[in-house]
Amino acid sequence: MARATQDRERAADGENPGGRGDPDDTALELLVHGVGGTTPEKMLDDPRTVRISGDGIAAVFRRIDDAEAEDRPEERPEGRRGKPVPEAYVWCNLTSGNGSRALWLLLLPFMVVNLAHWMRPTTSGRRRTVRLYGLLVRLTALTLTVLLVAAASGRRLALASLVPAALTGLLWYLSHRTWSVYESQRPTGYGAGREEEAEHTALSRPGFWYGRRLVARLRAAHTAAGFLTVAAAVGTSAARFDRRPGGPALLEALGWLLNTALVAGAVVVVWVVCRRGRSENRLDRELDRTLVRRLPVAAIAVWVLALLYAGWSRPGWHSEGRLPGDMTFGGIVTVQSLLVIVLGVVAHLLYRSHPDPRTAMRGLAGPAVAMLACALGGVMSGGVAQRVADWLNGTGDTAVLGPPVLLTWQASVIPPLLVVVVLLVAWLARRTTVLRRRETAAVEHEYGVGARNRPGANSEAEEPALPDDDPERRDFSRTRRIARTRAMASLTDRAPRIVGVVSTVTLLLGVGALVGATVSGKTPGAAARGTHPFVEGAADTAQALGSWLIGLGFILFVTWGRRAYKDASARRTIGILWDVGTFWPRAAHPFAPPCYAERAVPDLTWRMETWTRATGGRLVLSGHSQGSVLAAAAAWQLSPSVRGRVALLTYGSPLERLYGRWFPAHFGRHALGALHHEIDCWRNLYRHTDPIGGPVRLPGEHGPQVDAEPFKDPLAYGRTRAHPLPAPILGHSEYQADPAFARERKRLLDRIEPEVPGQRGPG
Repeated sequence: MARATQDRERAADGENPGGRGDPDDTALELLVHGVGGTTPEKMLDDPRTVRISGDGIAAVFRRIDDAEAEDRPEERPEGRRGKPVPEAYVWCNLTSGNGSRALWLLLLPFMVVNLAHWMRPTTSGRRRTVRLYGLLVRLTALTLTVLLVAAASGRRLALASLVPAALTGLLWYLSHRTWSVYESQRPTGYGAGREEEAEHTALSRPGFWYGRRLVARLRAAHTAAGFLTVAAAVGTSAARFDRRPGGPALLEALGWLLNTALVAGAVVVVWVVCRRGRSENRLDRELDRTLVRRLPVAAIAVWVLALLYAGWSRPGWHSEGRLPGDMTFGGIVTVQSLLVIVLGVVAHLLYRSHPDPRTAMRGLAGPAVAMLACALGGVMSGGVAQRVADWLNGTGDTAVLGPPVLLTWQASVIPPLLVVVVLLVAWLARRTTVLRRRETAAVEHEYGVGARNRPGANSEAEEPALPDDDPERRDFSRTRRIARTRAMASLTDRAPRIVGVVSTVTLLLGVGALVGATVSGKTPGAAARGTHPFVEGAADTAQALGSWLIGLGFILFVTWGRRAYKDASARRTIGILWDVGTFWPRAAHPFAPPCYAERAVPDLTWRMETWTRATGGRLVLSGHSQGSVLAAAAAWQLSPSVRGRVALLTYGSPLERLYGRWFPAHFGRHALGALHHEIDCWRNLYRHTDPIGGPVRLPGEHGPQVDAEPFKDPLAYGRTRAHPLPAPILGHSEYQADPAFARERKRLLDRIEPEVPGQRGPG
């Protein structure tokens, strides 16, 4: 396949409209940074840079000397002539910017459940089962909205209902604003009509990074669900009071009318969520404007009517006892548990149709993460309910005893869950020790350090033990430090087991709490009265400790949010979390944090398409860490003619180690193998000490073509002439500091130079 020659012929036939230089000597290196972000000056290794495209959120930068390199190559510095022009795409402001980003902490459960949608196993066929998987995740996401809004509802009717109503309005505002700022970027459209490539991965479909219609529909449905939940909390208690014998007939009729409106609204909301999923085969520019506009307005009208109805004077009606909602919270938890269980069955069926041993948790990662999202939502709702109960205790003459019984039971199972977590941490510590011992021998062999330097390693020919201040004796501590770093880095591969155990225990404890609250109708401490003293003490301790932990967690959550609002470094930390959690579009929950890739991927695609078509040149896409994921996603969106002129350089890349295992339907071996065949060439660099990056692991002969030999880290074991000072252990950072990086980069660049064509198949 002489694809390089064919591509140049296309460029000569009219795909070089700008006439900017000879395509045979034009090359571009597009750099994409990883998590946490950096500056264009560091990426380009030059203090003088200029923005050539983009805005203050995401932009492409060049060195000033290279600003017009294609038009005036003779003006480039002499040492850079004939070399690829480096460009830096800086996208860090998409995930860490001003103080308003701290509000995104409110959206954490929504982000987690949205991840579950994309963790679907790889499958062959089974389109209906795939749609059922997405539907179950969307319904689970809907229950989270209802749960969190219900937790903020209280018994003081009009006054208390303002809090959850304001929360619902805030979530709607954040979702609408972030969409218009970050995600309303249309792809190039060059990929239209490439249905034959959809079987490799959905990431190559034209409409994958443009989900405007679905997000708008889900936003309308969830907003309506929030206001209907508030209306139910306000109006159902009054309707129940009006149905007592001898009550006014008019109020009783209004109560039935309100309940009917609530049921009808709930049915419409569920129908909207179930009716439509993602549409990726084309750009879905249309909006269901009637639905998007009228559904939230109708829900707000029902809430206002509920306020007016509940505010009617009712002599003898006052607040007392616990906050209402035992039946509501019990129903929500029951539905969530059933949805997660059915989701697990569906995921197992999908995995069995196309099993892959590298898939995390054998395809059950999505249900497990959905369970953790529900648990996180339960903890947050418990904290909100506690704060509401404490607030109401000080606002009236009659004491409100506390949150609903079910939330008290859920708080009581937190200490047993923490015990399981502690046991898992102990297991990880032991596993790390075992791995460190195994890596010690590997480090000694790699750096040529003999076992004679180990303390206590005696033999007949061994010299006497060295004194403590001898450098040779300190070699063993250096060996242990390197081995420990490698062992700690390998713990990333144990994450599926940790998530599986925690989610399973969470599900079992949650079901136990639901059964206990339903059967007893009392708090755990009250239900244990009259049993064995040990049981009573354990129940009281669990209840008190769980309530304290929820309160502490809620305070820490709010404190972290306030600190992030004022402290740029704290916002940067939150931004790193979002770098990993918000790569995927909002397919399940519209209130999740915005998907930065819906801005970054079109940016990269537009830049590569326009530059390549204007110059006819060839391009190196260089990505570090999360930047390599963005680079791969952008490469899939390119038209075939452009993709054939693109080389990919990834380093510290989680493409297979994290994304391939946790999101196999989109980054599995089949998808990555197809990407390797469709681009010009690909080289992947990694270290054993890197906890994030790793090999791509393509099967057969393609593996060595993509994965380089692992970089040595540290570069030198002790002090050498080249490294007179101790060389640091770099781990995930500073890949460019290794001389091997320059060699691998030059090797890749040489493969795309005109005089050295890229490797192709026979013919």
